[in-house]
This record gives sequence, C-alpha cells and structure tokens, in this order.
Amino acid sequence: MKHIITVQHTQSVHHTNGMVGSWTDWDLTDLGKSRADHIGKKLGEELAGKDVVIYSSDLKRAKQTADEIAKYLGTEPVLRQELRERNLGKCCGKSVQWLRENIESQEKTVDDRMFSDAESRRDAWNRLSPFYEEVMASDKENIVIVSHGDLLSIWNAMFIGLPVESYYSVDIHGPAGGVSHMLVADDGKHLIRHINDMSYV
Repeated sequence: MKHIITVQHTQSVHHTNGMVGSWTDWDLTDLGKSRADHIGKKLGEELAGKDVVIYSSDLKRAKQTADEIAKYLGTEPVLRQELRERNLGKCCGKSVQWLRENIESQEKTVDDRMFSDAESRRDAWNRLSPFYEEVMASDKENIVIVSHGDLLSIWNAMFIGLPVESYYSVDIHGPAGGVSHMLVADDGKHLIRHINDMSYV
C-alpha cells in the first residue's frame, strides 16, 4: 500500500497583496508559517514511526511550508522543479489586475497560453508527468508532496485517471493549506481518503 499525502502550500504574501504567484518567489506570511507548523504537527502524529520522504517545489512558499512539516517527520525536503506552480510568463512580478488588463489570450483549451512565454495547462501536465510516474513506480510507501494549486489540480486529475483534455470540464482545486490523502492499494486501485482537508491548519 502506497500512501501519498499532498499539501498545498499555506498562505503566501501574494495571497494578501494582489500580486500574481506563479514563478514569482514569494515568502509565506506569519499566518502561513503557523498553519504549516500545525499541518506538520498533525502529520507527524499520523506518520509517527514510519519512513517518510517529502518532496517540495523549490519556490519559497512551498519550500517554507515543507520545511515546517519536515521538522515533525525527521527528514529533509527533496526539492523538485517539476512541482513548481504553472509558469505564467511575463505577468510574473506583476499584479493580478495587470494580468487581467494585459492578458494576450483567453484559456479556452488546455493548449492556450495567457501570454506567449507562459505555460499552457498541457505544458504543466507534461512537466509534472515524469515526476508522477516516478512516484508511482517507486518502492517508497509514505510520500508527502508540497506544491501549488494549479499543479496539485493536475496531480489530482492524473491520480484518478483523467486525461489532460478533461481539465476544463473537471477541476479538483483546493485552498491554501489543503491536505489530501491518496492510497494506491496492492491491487493497483487508486483511493482518495481525504481531499483538500482544511482541518490540519
């Protein structure tokens, strides 16, 4: 039985100042750090005595969330660029208002890009896919993954066997700090026990 726990990073500065997240490297707020600590305490209790590997996006807000959690798991986060949020190109470092006023293309399909130098949903899917396959094929039984909203919505679709083209008809998207528990049974069946559980914060 493989146990995968995904954690969407907790409150970041960009959640409070109207700026775009994406690949801009924002820190957690004090509230975000406190909530990450709470998540770590609860996961530490649930996973006590088990060998755990924790993977994290290398962007600050995810890494800082993972660092708080890892203190209670007796391990260090393994940073993976594949877990970064979707790259929105030239609007990184700009405000959400600027994005709305300057968007170059509406995303009507998974291949559309908001800006010419941005990732489409399919681009982000293809970036995440090798990491997903690596996790599924590994012999590690307890895995924590700390990432971002867009990337974890893609992970969710992959886990339940949806194709990338389903993205605009089905989207399992969670809030900052949401914790999901996913199991791969010995017969290969994929089970979701909790999805975007906010009781951990």
